[in-house]
Amino acid sequence: MKQPKRILVAIKDPAARTMPAVRKAAQLARASGATLELFHSLSETVMVDALEARRQSLREYEQERHAAIMKRLELVARRIRRHGIEVTTAAEWDYPVAEAIVRRGLRIEADVIIAERHATKHVASWMLAYTDWELLRHAPCPVLLVKQARAWHRPVVMTAVDPFHSNAKPSRLDLALLKASAQLTTDLRGSLRVVHCVPTTAVVTTAFMNSPSLTDVAESTLRKARKALAVEVARVPCPSHRLYVVEGSARDALPEAARSLKADIVVMGAISRSGLKRIFIGNTAEAVLDALPCDVLVVKPGSFKTKIPRRGRGAQLIALPTAMTG
Repeated sequence: MKQPKRILVAIKDPAARTMPAVRKAAQLARASGATLELFHSLSETVMVDALEARRQSLREYEQERHAAIMKRLELVARRIRRHGIEVTTAAEWDYPVAEAIVRRGLRIEADVIIAERHATKHVASWMLAYTDWELLRHAPCPVLLVKQARAWHRPVVMTAVDPFHSNAKPSRLDLALLKASAQLTTDLRGSLRVVHCVPTTAVVTTAFMNSPSLTDVAESTLRKARKALAVEVARVPCPSHRLYVVEGSARDALPEAARSLKADIVVMGAISRSGLKRIFIGNTAEAVLDALPCDVLVVKPGSFKTKIPRRGRGAQLIALPTAMTG
């Protein structure tokens, strides 16, 4: 991720009393000199029959709701502008929410999208909602998903890389991750931690194949991993940082490392797998993102192209069948 010039902030609820995503976007904008756009997708279902009963046209209703949302967004923007940050606001009738955000990001050529995690009543508090996953999968630019309300103060930025590029993970993605982490750490005056996860199976298998001593061979495997990690990190100018090789499955080891290192932001890579339409986060299970206790920046390879159509859908309309209304 290059130093952001244009940050799109997806506003989930313009009437919310607290907006962690907006606060953190303002922090990043002030540190990097970027401009902000506060955007809300008017995605609620419009009941045509209810409008007819109120003798209100669809156009009138759309304009009324749009004006109300823009008024709220401007109130938020006004507070941010007091800190010398350039802010614009926008609201559009479009759905589903994730697609609308991606479309807006494409239109304004956003360098990064910042969004607050969508908590729902139907999943555990740490889990990501469908909208979050769709945004992470389809946005072509980096997405910073805010999971913690507290503001950043010299944050610990942890990035997960794979110097051996296993599971067909491209080396250029690790470079993108390191560059994004370095930029974020520098802008926010934080500290950088670079982590590589060595699966326990790799350590044990190597030990049994070579045999002398399980402990000696396991330590040798970990030393090779540390050396490979150091070589990988040396490819990118990074601010002061520390390297860590952790043993265990990424599903468990990465969230544990984030907790142990008191990470405020974890930077991860997303790659698409051939034959599948889904986007997976690095070489890990989706459970890793759910389990991370902090904010997450997801970066894709530069070659990634979104399949989201550029043209918006407009308002989501529903009209009850005549038999039901009469």
